[in-house]
Amino acid sequence: MKNAYAQVSTRKTPQSQPVMGRTDMSPNNAGGYGFNVNDWQRLDRFLILGSEGGTYYVAEQALTLQNAEATLRCIAADGARAVECIAAVSEGGLAPKNDPAIFALALAASHGDGATRALALRALPRVCRIPTHLFSFVSYCQGHRGWGRGLRQAIRHWYGDMAPEKLAYEVVKYQQRNGWSNRDLLRLAHPTPHGEVQAAIYRWIVKGLLTENAPRIIAAFEDAKAVTDMKELAGMVRTDGLPREALPTQALDRPEVWEALLEQMPMTAMVRNLAKMTAVGLLKPMGDATRRVVSRLGDGEALARARLHPLTILSALAVYQQGHGKKGSLKWQPVREVVEALDAAFYLAFRAVVPTGKRIVLGVDVSGSMSGTPTAGLPHVSCDLAAAAMALVTAATERDWVVVPFDRQAYKLTIGPRQRLDDVMQAICALPHGGTDCAVPILVAAHERWPVDAFVIYTDSETWAGEQHVYQALQEYRRITGIPARLVCVAMAANHTSIADPTDPLMLNVVGFDASTPQVIGQFIAGALA
Repeated sequence: MKNAYAQVSTRKTPQSQPVMGRTDMSPNNAGGYGFNVNDWQRLDRFLILGSEGGTYYVAEQALTLQNAEATLRCIAADGARAVECIAAVSEGGLAPKNDPAIFALALAASHGDGATRALALRALPRVCRIPTHLFSFVSYCQGHRGWGRGLRQAIRHWYGDMAPEKLAYEVVKYQQRNGWSNRDLLRLAHPTPHGEVQAAIYRWIVKGLLTENAPRIIAAFEDAKAVTDMKELAGMVRTDGLPREALPTQALDRPEVWEALLEQMPMTAMVRNLAKMTAVGLLKPMGDATRRVVSRLGDGEALARARLHPLTILSALAVYQQGHGKKGSLKWQPVREVVEALDAAFYLAFRAVVPTGKRIVLGVDVSGSMSGTPTAGLPHVSCDLAAAAMALVTAATERDWVVVPFDRQAYKLTIGPRQRLDDVMQAICALPHGGTDCAVPILVAAHERWPVDAFVIYTDSETWAGEQHVYQALQEYRRITGIPARLVCVAMAANHTSIADPTDPLMLNVVGFDASTPQVIGQFIAGALA
């Protein structure tokens, strides 16, 4: 018979149960227990990872509501800190998508006290940098507040403080979204133009009247509506700077038009339109346009200036190499040079990382919850694929490392940074996707007697299947080996628990996968962070 007293242990507790005496643990969404994440940590997770698509265990609406409530608690506790956190994540390009920051700013502008609302509206240009961001902000505000004087004034400043030439380009490129348009906002805000050029822009937006003081791009946009000669239209793109959004629909099926667009296309737009440019025949093996695209993707400084998020590149690679879109009928034959350039650009998008010289185990969660959850709202990048790709960024800079998927039978899987990311994706997809046991990488290292300085675990923290909590497994590993091994937990979902013990100074929670994430992980592993 089992001894009831012997089954109670603070060294080995099933993950489906809380550890005796730990009041800082709570149930996760999978039936296991984890450490509580405070509201500020959850705000960071939400701003960076968002809640679009939900998770394997929590529907999108429920997850959004949970994060909105945590955001409101932060706003109530310290409005100035919350607004600055929102603006910093957005400005710094720390998130693949800006929508969570826009939504959080709308909450601050609607539910904060007077000082917080004023700060949020002042931060509007920092978070909403283009009209579509502004349209989303107003749409979100509508669900929480009315059109007061402060909001009208903020909208007036947003348009009025922008240089006329830049404003003209923005209102031509971004005309409407979410049921709102530039015309709607100007009619509600009643801005007073500063100078004749700005007055001409406002007149065109509100009344559709084109006057002699209007910037050339507005006149070119109106002229383009009547142009049927595609070569002439391509010439207008080159001379007048017309963006893709300003062109007639039929023009976007012509390679000569896309060739003209490519010459001045911003980096993010170029990555977003690789499939279309391939489908129309502009990008092809050994083509001039292909060489231009490959050259730009290989420019690390240009990638940094464009603030192109690494996950945006990973998503583009996942979409491009499959040869068809998720919706619609667009199909294309992937060009090898472009696939390889996207693969290389993923690594280039990260800031220079100094090797730590430490021995590292990279734990990749390949459980069912990870394979069924999109990363940061990117439908083509599941959490397990993003985890594997991020692990390889560290592997590419270090000498002593091993990748361990959360499956004891598959831990000897050989993947590495010399492989192309699409090959790694296929290897990860072929793994068994079972229950989540985040302790597996540590248990494997202990069983194999690996001398490990740090474990870096990429997970949604929905762990439940193990016989021992992660921090207990790490404590046991330290006792067995005598090595004060560190643990970095990289969050893959905006949920409320973590596997990292908040009382252990050798454990670190990290959110997201922006350009600085591997650098922060490396510094912590090397002991450079307090």
